[in-house]
Parts: sequence; C-alpha cells; structure tokens
Amino acid sequence: MAFVFVVVFFFTAVCFLLPLCLPLCTSKKRRGVGVQSGGDGQKLRLPPGSMGWPYVGETLQLYSQDPNIFFASKQKRYGEIFKTNLLGCPCVMLASPEAAKFVLVSQAQLFRPTYPPSKERMIGPWALFFHQGEYHLRLRRLVHGTLGPDVLRTLVPDIAAAVSSTLGAWDGHVASTFHAMKRLSFDIGIVTIFGGQLDGRYKEELRTNYSVVEKGYNCFPNRFPGTLYHKAIQARKRLRSILCEIVAKRRCAGAGRDHGDRSLLDGLLRSNDAGAAALTDDQIADNVVGVLFAAQDTTASVLTWILKYLHDSPKLLQAVKDEQMAIYVSNERGKRPLTWTQTRSMTLTHQVILESLRMASIISFTFREAVADVEYKGFLIPKGWKVMPLFRSIHHNPEYFQDPHKFDPSRFKVTQLLDMDCIRLLGSAALSSTRLLEIP
Repeated sequence: MAFVFVVVFFFTAVCFLLPLCLPLCTSKKRRGVGVQSGGDGQKLRLPPGSMGWPYVGETLQLYSQDPNIFFASKQKRYGEIFKTNLLGCPCVMLASPEAAKFVLVSQAQLFRPTYPPSKERMIGPWALFFHQGEYHLRLRRLVHGTLGPDVLRTLVPDIAAAVSSTLGAWDGHVASTFHAMKRLSFDIGIVTIFGGQLDGRYKEELRTNYSVVEKGYNCFPNRFPGTLYHKAIQARKRLRSILCEIVAKRRCAGAGRDHGDRSLLDGLLRSNDAGAAALTDDQIADNVVGVLFAAQDTTASVLTWILKYLHDSPKLLQAVKDEQMAIYVSNERGKRPLTWTQTRSMTLTHQVILESLRMASIISFTFREAVADVEYKGFLIPKGWKVMPLFRSIHHNPEYFQDPHKFDPSRFKVTQLLDMDCIRLLGSAALSSTRLLEIP
C-alpha cells in the first residue's frame, strides 16, 4: 500500500511539474535527434537506449527503484554510453572513466553545468561553477592559486588545531558524527577562505545564516513567509551583508597586508593585479559562498564514511592509529605542530581516504548540458541534451576495481597498476559540482 501511495504521489507530482519542465527541455529536445554526419563524413547516431513514455520518459522507473539498480541495468543492456529521458529532458549517461574525463576535463568547454534557478539563487549567480569562458577561467585560476599545495602547507597547523578542538568537544558527550564533521569542515573552510584571522562574531554569524541557507537549498522554491525556502532566501541576503562588511574591512586594512597574503579572500581582493577589473562585492560574496557549499557537505560526508569504514574494520583501525601515533610521538606528543611533510608520509591513511571515496561515491553523478552538437565515439550528443557522468558506476565496476563492493584500501598500494583516470575521478567526484578540480 505504501508503495502504491508513493507511485501515485510521484505521478501526480510529475504531472504538476511537467509543464514547468517542458519550456526548458522541449525547445531543445528535437534538435539533433536525427542522424548527422561526423567530421570524416561518417553518419552519427544517437547512443542506444530507451526514451520511455512521451514527456515523462523513464522518470517513474528511476524513482520507483534504487537508482543504482536502474543505471546498472541500463549499462548492462546498452553499454557504457546510453540515452534516456528524465523529467522531460533527454539525457546521455556515461559510465566509463574515459567518457567522464572527456566531459569534465579534456572537452569541458563543450558542456556547461546546469542548475535549477532556485539553487543558483541560493549560492549566487557569480559563483564560478555557473559560468564558462574567460570569467570562469579567471576565477578558477584565482581559486587554485589560493588553494594550491604551497598555501595548504601553511594551513596544516590551523587544520590540525581545528581537528583537536573538535575531538576535545566530544569528551564525555554523545554527538552525531555527521553533524560534528559538518562543523569541522565549516571551521576549516573559514580558515581557508579568511586565513584564520576572522573575528569570532563574524564566524558565528556566517555559521548561523549558512545553516539556514543549507536547510532551504533543496526545498521546493516557494517564497511564502515561514517556509524553509523563504527563510533561506532571507538568510542568503544576510550572508551577503556580512561578507560585504568583511570585504570592506579587508580593503581598508589592505588586502593581504595583515592576513598573510595567502587566503582565498585576499586572492579575490587582489584579482585586478594583472590589469583586469577588480571583482565586485557581489562576485566575491558569491564565490565565497560557493566554496563553502563545495567544501562542507561533501567533505563532511567523506569524513563520516571514513569513520564508519574504520569502525567496521578493527584491525585496519588499529593500523591507522599506529601510523598516526608514530607521527604524534615524533612530534614530542603534540608539543610540535603537524607538518605538511608528515601528512605526505601517512601512506595507509591516504589509502583509506581513497578507498572511502571510491566506496561511498558521495557524488553519484553530475549534471552537464551540451552547448553544441558533440561527437563521442561515433555517437551524437545533441546540443541542449543533459549529459551525466555516472561516478558510482565507474567506482563500482569490476573492470576497474576488483571485488568492488569490498572495502580494501590495499588496492591503492600500487597505484600504477590501476587506471589513473579512475583514481583522478575519485578526487574530482567529491567536488565535481564546483568544477574546482576539473583541470587538464
């Protein structure tokens, strides 16, 4: 009975939402569905697959079963590239490292991120992952310039202090692991963005309002007072005001002069050093919020899964403890700070992180949209079609990872024996929605 109720409810919701989807999708749906010629004159065809019912497509099939089973059955039947139709939008699904690299890295200019307007409004329209072209390249350089290895080396002591503070808060208390990890990842995000020099009052105001925005991010976008979405919109306005106030103070103090010249905010404030126009307050605020969104939930999820997998593997947990304790003892039991070099020597810990990323696959897939007709392996991806690399399918494919449903960090001992694109995607998948790691 419950299942019938869910199906009826969902079908009703689809019928209600379909008119909203059609203006976005149907205008592009018919483009390129015929056979076209490739660069060598060869006739191109659409990938194999089923488009399902008119308009609704295969949406009901997807939502009436485990999505992993839905995509796995499609892949088994049609191969690693296939088409479908979800919520009235034609889609091409990709389930190989090579295809994911094609969309996200080597030919990223042919595919743009696609987000609902309600989510774009929450983060801010100037965030780098809503853009392509010169603006995106400029922001990506700025972000990577302030989040690269040279800068991260200087942040290791601050990050270690944040972790110690989190662990200390657990003493004698029962805590939700995920919520504790969210708080930790937020604190580390603040250190990375503001350089560890942010006033405590601003930090708490940012935390409070960001939490409200996050709660309304995935809600139905109606603006009736009292709804989570309406509250999130109001909190997002307050976030902008707080960030603009912080930016104004940094400008008065001289960006980078008193703050180590290394934080993300300082980098954004120095954006006109190469002769380009300075970023506006709104552009800076949107990109700060965007980095917080990119960093918090995905990072907290990965940390939570790491703890879960270690808890389920007592011998592995002890081995990781031994590796960490050896470094702790070498630092005179905490009297000397953790160093970047020491983090590079955590071989087993690193393997556990990689395997947790693979197993959990917290980002199952990401959304892109073709900005032109694209040829891939003799198939046509028409302009306007959604393109979805399926990270979970890649990470759990026995062709790339032996016994993929087993948690086994030792599979990463000899990385040269693995498909390096798979390993690369393990890192990029966690932040794929931000496009921060999609670098050739």
